Amino acid sequence: MNILDELRQRFAVVLKEVAPGGEKYVELVLPSQDARFGDYQANVAMPLGKQLGRPPREIAIELIARLVQTDLQTICEPLTEQAIAGPGFINLKLRNAWLAEQLQHALSDPRLGVAPASPAKTYIVDYSAPNVAKPMHVGHIRSTVIGNALYRILKFLGHRVIGDNHIGDWGTQFGMIIYGFKHFRDEAAYVRQPVAELARLYRLVSRLVDYRATQTESPKLEARLHAARQAAETARAQTPAEPAAAKKAAKEQQRLETRIKEAQGELDSARAKIAAVDQDPALANLVSAHPEIAAEVLAETARLHAGDAENLRLWREFMPYCLEDIERIYRRLGVEFDETLGESFYHDRLAPTVNDLQARGLARESEGALCVFLPGQSTPMIVRKQDGAFLYATTDLATIAYRKERWNPDAILYVVDHRQGLHFEQLFAAARAWGHQNVELVHVSFGTVLGDDGRPFKTRAGDTVGLEGLLDEAVRRALAVVAANDRSEAPPTGAESGGRDSHSTAETVGIAALKYADLAQNRTSDYVFSYDKMLAMNGNTATYMQYAYARVRSIFAKGEVDVDALLAKNPTITVDEPAERALGLEILRFSEALQLTVADYRPNQLTTYLFELANRFSTFFEECPVLKAPTPALRTSRLCLCELTARTLRQGLELLGIDVLERM
Repeated sequence: MNILDELRQRFAVVLKEVAPGGEKYVELVLPSQDARFGDYQANVAMPLGKQLGRPPREIAIELIARLVQTDLQTICEPLTEQAIAGPGFINLKLRNAWLAEQLQHALSDPRLGVAPASPAKTYIVDYSAPNVAKPMHVGHIRSTVIGNALYRILKFLGHRVIGDNHIGDWGTQFGMIIYGFKHFRDEAAYVRQPVAELARLYRLVSRLVDYRATQTESPKLEARLHAARQAAETARAQTPAEPAAAKKAAKEQQRLETRIKEAQGELDSARAKIAAVDQDPALANLVSAHPEIAAEVLAETARLHAGDAENLRLWREFMPYCLEDIERIYRRLGVEFDETLGESFYHDRLAPTVNDLQARGLARESEGALCVFLPGQSTPMIVRKQDGAFLYATTDLATIAYRKERWNPDAILYVVDHRQGLHFEQLFAAARAWGHQNVELVHVSFGTVLGDDGRPFKTRAGDTVGLEGLLDEAVRRALAVVAANDRSEAPPTGAESGGRDSHSTAETVGIAALKYADLAQNRTSDYVFSYDKMLAMNGNTATYMQYAYARVRSIFAKGEVDVDALLAKNPTITVDEPAERALGLEILRFSEALQLTVADYRPNQLTTYLFELANRFSTFFEECPVLKAPTPALRTSRLCLCELTARTLRQGLELLGIDVLERM
């Protein structure tokens, strides 16, 4: 049961009667922001008044007259002119008896009253997508947990969903690894920890290649800084006397000074990179011994792509180690995929893709490269470089074509960093021009994980934080929280008694805290990473949510209540007390929360709902005795509300990929 949908369906009928196209305003039927004025509010009279040239209050009165002729009266308290507030807001209060009836239905429904989507759609959710042979880092957490939550929620809503991990298992990074393996490998280290050694080789070769590139770039950076300084000096010498012009000149001077700072910063960074290698004897020797390393890495990559026997053999040797290393992290996170099709899978499809783009007149040569020129785009999308190499854009176009052939999806969601915005804007435009108009393509972008300094989260040494280290630290800190909670609580009795594995509990708490802290953020925003905040026992955290669930379950344990036996008696629910009613209404808004979450693919809508539900339960628990309720019937009713709360919390957290605990 989606209450909001039920109300909107009835409003749509009368809105259409009042004005042609009036049903479009049905989105203005919304939950009330203040419970004192009702449960829901219709703000439709104002835009209708503007459209029809009539006073909004007059339209609100007409709408009520029409609504009372519908079955809305079975859902809401009687509608009269007293329900109109201000210039024409219509306040709606649900009947207690109707609320209780819906709660009874939810109690007997494994889906908690959430109806499956009709019609169901086919979604592909492309998320996580790490590069193999490189340890997963903090940057992967957002794509992985946001994508997995959307995958779970869409699936629960009844859609056909394919989770696809489009891993980076091809391209220049493997050219670097193969070159490093052939020239710099530590055989003992490779036998002992293959992925760690491959990652070391990648970092080493990448650093040597970057050194050469930075050396080449440095003179250009120096020239840019010199030009910026000259422009600033020229501007200073030409300051006009006229006030308006002087103000404009001062603004331009400030812009030029900013340009100088930026150019100086880029040059300083380049010089620091060069100096770090020059001052390291081992690295300096390697640079000297491999002067053409950048070209040789590209040659190794080209040989791999061309099917060179040795390079393919090495690639096939590396891949199982790399994939198992990634899977180990996913197992800890509780994340699974339906498909793991890396870039290598699409390699044979790239040339046909480019040929088809050319045949359709969508791709043409420009300065030796093959490009797709798109309306409204200042730069073309390159699909084949001068040297014949393909790019990410080529692979992504081939991937869309393959997905259309295999699954014919209604929508493909790409859960990827916001910095890839231009890439996806061009990709989607090119795909539509190529003929893929009948699939919704969505870049589900997200912001950056920041440190206390407001910059991307790094280690003290300035390195990217590894994801596994992040998980380990979260679990270590969670163990302290679990231990402290055990010391503060009385020994468990009854159904709660018996030992528990504190380390296993800490793993559940720590990883849940990490995932929930990310999901609770508006995905498009950056956020500051904090272990202390994510593990707090109060506030909108996983730890608080897990505690809220355990608190509900403890009522049944303390009262030695057999839930199955309780429900077998077909108990009656009542919501006569304000706290009972508020809790019951919040439980029934679960379907609305899920609908709101997928409307713009924002899991924080679900975390906000669950937090509000936990708070409603806390108020209910304080104001409405459960085990010591005045009558057996009321005790049973309140136990049913507790059961619904627990099930909703558990289901909601499960959709976010978070486990619950019977005892915290």
